[in-house]
Amino acid sequence: MHEPLNTILNLIFRWAHVVAGIVWIGHLYFFNWVNGYFQPTIDGPTKKAVNPELLPRALFWFRWGAAWTWITGILLAGIVYYQSKQELFESGFQDLKGSNPWLWLAILLVTLAVGFVIYNAIMKALSNKNVAAAICLVLYAGVWLLLEHVGHYGGRALYAHGGMIFGTIMALNVWMVIWPNQKKIISALKAGTPLAADSPEVKIAGLRSRHNTYMSVPLVFFMISYHYGATMYSNPARDLCAAGVVVIGFVATWLMYKKAAKVKGF
Repeated sequence: MHEPLNTILNLIFRWAHVVAGIVWIGHLYFFNWVNGYFQPTIDGPTKKAVNPELLPRALFWFRWGAAWTWITGILLAGIVYYQSKQELFESGFQDLKGSNPWLWLAILLVTLAVGFVIYNAIMKALSNKNVAAAICLVLYAGVWLLLEHVGHYGGRALYAHGGMIFGTIMALNVWMVIWPNQKKIISALKAGTPLAADSPEVKIAGLRSRHNTYMSVPLVFFMISYHYGATMYSNPARDLCAAGVVVIGFVATWLMYKKAAKVKGF
């Protein structure tokens, strides 16, 4: 692509990606750390009056923020990584047979789609959701290693795609799981027959929203890590650093849930 045009598009899509991400993740944190603890404090008539007005508005920005974050993100990845072997592949592997950026873009997109189907199936099949989530994390690590050792992605590309995998699962969770179940929850509330807290719709929407919250913290780190190549993705221990980011991010999220439960209204 013509370099000035490439630079302009990079800037526009990066700007849009960040703004859409703020809209999306901001509402994600509102639902998990504010609204989730606020709802049990209000009575049934108040919920019937407030939630059919509040939740559809919040969910509109939530789901469309997710959609535009993903769309601008994949376009940005195409501009940054998939027009040049030098940007995508590790130095020394750029001339290997199969080192075709467009081939690996196709592989990536198929992997993302199939990966979500597998993740969804595992979460539905296993009653122990912690075990199911752990299995999914192992599979996530497997995709990371595929890109690193078979695709020979460079460090910067590897970290960015690590975030992209989380972001894709999160966006599909929003559109394929959370939003359909929230529509049922809101409809039941408007009809005067609110769903119980242990109903399948409430439980699955809440679980996937929590998954998204946990994934969001390491995702943000992976997205900004290109500023710190020498510290993170350019060092020999980059895989260990990435694993540390995921662990630290998950622990930080768990602590924020703990704090959210203690915050009181006036």
